[in-house]
Amino acid sequence: MLRTSDITESADALPAATGHAAPQRDREGSPSRLLAQRGLFFGPSALVPEDLYSVVEKGAARRERSRVHLAPATRVSTNTYFGRFHATYWQRWTSAGEIEVDAVVSGEGRVRLMASDTNKVWRIVAAEEVVAADGAAIRLVAPIDRFIDGGGIWLELTTETGEMTVADVRWTIATTRRVPRTDVVICTYNRVDDCLNTLQAMADDPEALATVGTVQVVDQGSDPLESRRRFAEVSAALGDRLRYVRQPNLGGAGGFTRGLFDATAGDPSEHADVLLMDDDVLLEPEILVRLTAFAASTRHPSIVGGQMLNLLHPAHLHISAEYADPELLQVGKPVPGALKEAYLLGLDDRQLPINQERRVDTEYNGWWSCLIPAEIVRAIGYPLPLFFQWDDVEYGYRARAHGFPTVALPGAGVWHADFGWKDWDEWHRYFNMRNGLITAALHTDFSVRRITRRLGQLLAQYLISMQYGLSATLLQAMEDFLDGPKVLQDGSAAAAAEIRRIRSNYAETVMRPMSDAPADFRDVEVVRAANPPGRERLTWAKRAAYLIAGRAARRSGFVPAGDAHWWHISTFERAIVTDMSEQGVRIRTRDRELASELAKRAARTFRRFVTDGPAAARAYRAEMGRLTSRENWARLYGMDK
Repeated sequence: MLRTSDITESADALPAATGHAAPQRDREGSPSRLLAQRGLFFGPSALVPEDLYSVVEKGAARRERSRVHLAPATRVSTNTYFGRFHATYWQRWTSAGEIEVDAVVSGEGRVRLMASDTNKVWRIVAAEEVVAADGAAIRLVAPIDRFIDGGGIWLELTTETGEMTVADVRWTIATTRRVPRTDVVICTYNRVDDCLNTLQAMADDPEALATVGTVQVVDQGSDPLESRRRFAEVSAALGDRLRYVRQPNLGGAGGFTRGLFDATAGDPSEHADVLLMDDDVLLEPEILVRLTAFAASTRHPSIVGGQMLNLLHPAHLHISAEYADPELLQVGKPVPGALKEAYLLGLDDRQLPINQERRVDTEYNGWWSCLIPAEIVRAIGYPLPLFFQWDDVEYGYRARAHGFPTVALPGAGVWHADFGWKDWDEWHRYFNMRNGLITAALHTDFSVRRITRRLGQLLAQYLISMQYGLSATLLQAMEDFLDGPKVLQDGSAAAAAEIRRIRSNYAETVMRPMSDAPADFRDVEVVRAANPPGRERLTWAKRAAYLIAGRAARRSGFVPAGDAHWWHISTFERAIVTDMSEQGVRIRTRDRELASELAKRAARTFRRFVTDGPAAARAYRAEMGRLTSRENWARLYGMDK
């Protein structure tokens, strides 16, 4: 293990990573074979459904990680999220002309290479009859030539009267290009067990691990990984591949940028591409194989993102391609045609598997798993020191502005904590709001009218639904944005501490156990929401009038998380609202005086935003180069001394 103590040692002094530099050539002058993906029939853990990898459509089969055994009269298909080769993305973004599938088979049966068109209509592109085989090698080849708009390739395995075993499936492409070194960077903050699980998953899959160089952990927590006995075991398993860095907490932006910073130190010939990885994922190590192979094959340097599957609901894909609207502070909006919260084990109305059959082009990718080539870092600089949220979005849009696309590659995914089970009323919403405004300043026309309309709408809803701490959070975000780029001078560490202090003054921002709810059961009876109002502005005006007059339709009640709409919550004097995690409740209590104070502050802040907002936006644009420079990050890391 290579260890950097705190922030005093420069990455320039660290040994280079030892990853594969290039695939081996079959013979002198001939193209080499690059492993694009492995054929897996079972997941990395029994915690995830095996049907995401292979499906027993008929008969009986025993599925293992890298092999499957079929009983007589059985059919197994890999037309699944992890099982198929997503040919449409390879044809669009790479120059690969064909895909070669090698496998080792025993017994008797049939192995077919299937393909689909844009509308999921299947066809057979290659087939092999297996007769009395005993560890025989077979090879099937399919052209990647009819998939521009959509489609994929997969295996169909069938038996009739005999049994068959298929193992060690390899999907490879021909390449004459050098494969760049890719380093993995994991940013962690007090999620020791999750992070160690991720590292252990890499160590347990040597073939996947061999596709990358250094595995760098940037630990910014007060509960460090190295304090655990298990860390020594994982370190020994990873050996010199592991680089462990301790530094003060600069948020996800500071942690991930440290990895980019270290990987692009020294001469450009020594730079490495970087695969960013969250610490709290359930890792599918196969993602190392697929992202590095795809990134090495693109015709033009591209950010290649892994997709997110929901950890609590592992058969659901969060989103397959997304875009953001910074002026409305909205991220995670699905690109038309993209899957969103899709149940990957379900069937469509034609009883066909749910896959991202039609290709959709994303505008950015979250950094739960995302590969960024060194060439792009050299061209556009480092991330902004935003601390948390919007750093990945801003970087993706900056890359687009410089002509570098992002590809969200289906079949390359990790399981990450479900966003829908995270409550919106948390301290980090400050960064969602402030950093959204900064991103709008940098990448939109910054329509003050459109932005203030959106901010006003949010504030009005927060106030009327007794979310006073969230209202203060929004106003603080606006005020700090207006203060200009100086708020990023320390990497936003002070802002993170300050917003926590501010929110501690508002009782409803704290999740409480159900035992803290009123003792009288009549005060906590469930009251479900009615249908959304037909005229929202009129409804809001009525609720505001009731607030001013001190009237309410209900004195107290319990509101499920899914019913916590502003038009419903605003009918209560006190609402006990389920936290989105369903681990506790938030108790919101009407406070006319506090609402009035916040409304007065809002009036001043909004006037200032209309007057000073455009100038603040210009200031961020002017400082962009300095904020994203290596020199600025060296200063933040204490390496400029």
